[in-house]
Amino acid sequence: MQKLPRIFKPILWAYDFEKCDPEKMKKTIIIQALSYGTLNHWNWIRSFYGDTEITNILSSVPVTEIRSKTRVLIETIFNFNDWNYAPRGSK
Repeated sequence: MQKLPRIFKPILWAYDFEKCDPEKMKKTIIIQALSYGTLNHWNWIRSFYGDTEITNILSSVPVTEIRSKTRVLIETIFNFNDWNYAPRGSK
């Protein structure tokens, strides 16, 4: 099993870090890195998962899972603007 770099421990505070599998937890790791990580986290997920996988994950999660302060930076760095906005009611 591939191990995550120790720099991820602070942003995966709710998980048993020693059991974090980068493949099985890719969605969680990507979302946490983009929302709470530093440029080092962003560089690691980009080199490990690649831009296509990151943008696929971003397209699949509700926009509210990403901190609003980082959305513009994500749009710029990943050339991404396919946010998943939940519909408001349909009455």
